[in-house]
Amino acid sequence: MTRTTISTGSPFEERIGYSRAVLCDGWIFVAGTTGYDYATMTMPQAVEDQCANAIKTIAGALAEAGASLDDVVRVRYILPNPEDWPACWPVTREAFARAKPAATMFSAGLQEAEMKIEIEVTARAPQS
Repeated sequence: MTRTTISTGSPFEERIGYSRAVLCDGWIFVAGTTGYDYATMTMPQAVEDQCANAIKTIAGALAEAGASLDDVVRVRYILPNPEDWPACWPVTREAFARAKPAATMFSAGLQEAEMKIEIEVTARAPQS
């Protein structure tokens, strides 16, 4: 079994003790990712902007693992307010237009009050 961990430098990764992504035997498991801009540790107000930031962070982790959003097979969306979900659809539709992964959205509290969405994906790295 080969296993590689990937970090985005988020302070949460160090504080909590997790990796942004783990590549294991061709599978890529990306941790729940929120809308922070990790370079500035700022969070946009709008849920759709948070969604776009989360997807950008996820895309970067996948790229580091040798994959892309097109390789995602499963996505989970977590929102504290389910009424915010439709505002994210244009962002998620564009991001996953080719992959069309199996998806689930559920409502749950998130770690910080400013967090309006968290996204977790599983991907399969392309065969070399």
